[in-house]
Formats: sequence, structure tokens, C-alpha cells
Amino acid sequence: MSANTVPRVAFPRLIVRNADAAIEYYRSAIGADLVERHAEPDGLVGYAQLALNGQPLALSEEMPDWGWLSPMTLGGSAVLIQLELGDCDETAGQMIAGGAEAVVPIADRPYGKREGRLRDPFGHLWVLSQELAS
Repeated sequence: MSANTVPRVAFPRLIVRNADAAIEYYRSAIGADLVERHAEPDGLVGYAQLALNGQPLALSEEMPDWGWLSPMTLGGSAVLIQLELGDCDETAGQMIAGGAEAVVPIADRPYGKREGRLRDPFGHLWVLSQELAS
């Protein structure tokens, strides 16, 4: 494999219903910054890029004709997005206040982490994790 074909970065693109609402949710609940937003001629968001502490996260409106289906259409998500945080309880509270549900409660785990899992209002699953002080 040549240096020109080695990926420079890999990041998720979340497929959602109501991309503009998702952009606002991720901005307020997890502190994402909007980097760019592009709409299709019909007004739907074809691509938006957010940044989480400088790391890219993209999203697009659900477009069944293109095979882009959200977890709401699929009946769930097969992907867990993990956030390593300084305070997962605070972020969980912000996400829940915005409409997320706790799937696995935030708790101290025997492997040295404080962790839990939430489903955001768009059906995506997030693992919120922080190192426990030794």
C-alpha cells in the first residue's frame, strides 16, 4: 500500500432523522462545534461536520433512496461511539436533559473506569467513560 492510499483519518458519519436537530443536540449535549454544513437542493442536510475536541464527527440526513438509514428506521444501532471524558456524569446529565436515555447506568466498573451507555434521541449509542483515580 502506498503512502497516498493510507487513510489520514477515519471518523464516523451518523445517519439521522432531522439533521439540524441533531446538530443542535450534539452541540449542546456534548460540546460539539459545527465545522461545516451542506444541504441538498431539497433542503436536507447531505453532510455536516462537527468537531469534538478537535476530532471530526460527521452526520447526514437519512436518505433511504441512497441506502442511508438511521437507527430509528433500522430498529437500533450496531455501533457504539465511545467518549473518553473527564466527567462522564456531567455529560450524561446534559445528554439526558436533551432527550437521551440511559441504557446502562453510569457506575464505577471493576476494570478501573466509571462508565455507562446512553441512546441519544436519534438512536445512536454512546459509551461515556472516564478513568477512576487510583
